[in-house]
Amino acid sequence: MCCVSKPPTPPLSPSLPPSLSPTSLCEDICSVVYLNPPPPPPTPHCAPPQPAPIPEKSKGSRLFFRLSDLASVRVKEEGWSYLVFTLRDCNMGVELPALHFHQGGSEVFLDCLRKYLLLTEYVDQTVHIHTADRFSQDPVTTTLGGFSKVTNYLFDAFRGPDTVLLKERPVGEVADLLNEAIPGLDINQLEEPGFEVITRIDLGVLPEVRRRGPVGAEEWNTNMDPEGRMRNISHLKQTIFKGGLCHVLRKEAWKFLLGYFPWESTLEERRSLTRRKTDEYFRMKLQWKSVSEEQEKRNSMFRDHRSLIEKDVNRTDRTNTFYEGQDNPGLILLHDVLMTYCMYDFDLGYVQGMSDLLSPILYVMEDEVDAFWCFVSFMDQMHQNFEEQMQGMKTQLIQLSTLLRLLDLSFWNYLVAQDSGHLYFCFRWLLIRFKRELSFPDVLRLWEVMWTGLPCQNFHLLVCCAILDSEKHQIMEKQYGFNEILKVCVMFCLHVCVHLYLSLCECKVGWGQYYTKYDLPYLLK
Repeated sequence: MCCVSKPPTPPLSPSLPPSLSPTSLCEDICSVVYLNPPPPPPTPHCAPPQPAPIPEKSKGSRLFFRLSDLASVRVKEEGWSYLVFTLRDCNMGVELPALHFHQGGSEVFLDCLRKYLLLTEYVDQTVHIHTADRFSQDPVTTTLGGFSKVTNYLFDAFRGPDTVLLKERPVGEVADLLNEAIPGLDINQLEEPGFEVITRIDLGVLPEVRRRGPVGAEEWNTNMDPEGRMRNISHLKQTIFKGGLCHVLRKEAWKFLLGYFPWESTLEERRSLTRRKTDEYFRMKLQWKSVSEEQEKRNSMFRDHRSLIEKDVNRTDRTNTFYEGQDNPGLILLHDVLMTYCMYDFDLGYVQGMSDLLSPILYVMEDEVDAFWCFVSFMDQMHQNFEEQMQGMKTQLIQLSTLLRLLDLSFWNYLVAQDSGHLYFCFRWLLIRFKRELSFPDVLRLWEVMWTGLPCQNFHLLVCCAILDSEKHQIMEKQYGFNEILKVCVMFCLHVCVHLYLSLCECKVGWGQYYTKYDLPYLLK
């Protein structure tokens, strides 16, 4: 039973603790919003097994209802703000007494409530915020809302192994959070509309794949005509996919792979493009550089982005010589490029993890303008990973589960039996493309291979399958359960050369054994 308390005394200024557990009662939320320190906890009789009747209105009375019974919240903001809760039809559409906020705090209360319920705005003459039905009315919205609850847990992996929440929460609680928070994500079901039969393909004995050495400057230049246009682009991409690039060539080649430079452009056209992009970059940089302290005080979004960027820059790749030490020029460039991106994409701004995507690019380019526009091109590919609804992450996790089921049904079944079939432990792998799992040189090699777009746009999912395949025997032979699987994969660090994983990926693709003989499930195309 959840409780909502009406404050017996005028509220103090709202304040929030660092965290609230998923099992917090509504009364706990009210205590956080209204009182500092909070009132005594509710007595045991506040939580009977059956729904409690609504008490009569009286001064200091308590409103009892289950969060699952809540149908809507009416918000009144003019003057003294208040909230009116309406329960579902099973409770005869009961409208509870108004909960007043005489000294502010209604938005803080709603923010607390959003930690446990998905609230969607309903536009009418009066403002209502409706709680979504559990997947029956709107499966997509419910799935995405539940997914957002899990991301806070998974984003803690960015803080390093010493602070992973896995050490702080019991297995049962984490399992419930991952599984029950997302009732709509049944990973063995395909996206609407329609259904599709997925049949495991027996690839037989995988062919031996040998990767070649990296493409050097001489080989690169032989594929360029006298005016600077690239020739034999398809063949060149295949050679990069098979062996990567030598480091001295990356500064030029990455601009083509990321789409900053068109492959068919001449040398003079690229010089002209660089001049235009340089002017555009510094115009955007001047925008945030010229924001005064007084302006910043009135722009909370700008302050939040700047604060988060400064925190993330100070902990991004500090062991790399390009970023180590205090007042390092590399850190200043990293900060400036990210701040300028906020001016380029106001809607997205900055989201944690984007510094990890920029760091290798800036390291290779050694120039903030080139790094910025290459980063913009990379973010065009990765944008959905960082959007608020995280639709891109949801889609990739479903695709990954479908692919793993296709390639290794026995392991997939084992993960499902251990409550790990959702594959959320691959969240960080997908979000920042293995940036935290690989050594820095291997990140450079893997990314340039993936940027070729060969053999498919979802090649990174095969990399995930290759990593899982390398850990499969340990997980299954030692009969790891949910907690052990999560720990192994969240704290995972590749201990084998990335070339071996790329070879395994290429084997699994089959290069003629797989794609030419069989049709992929719709979600993987």
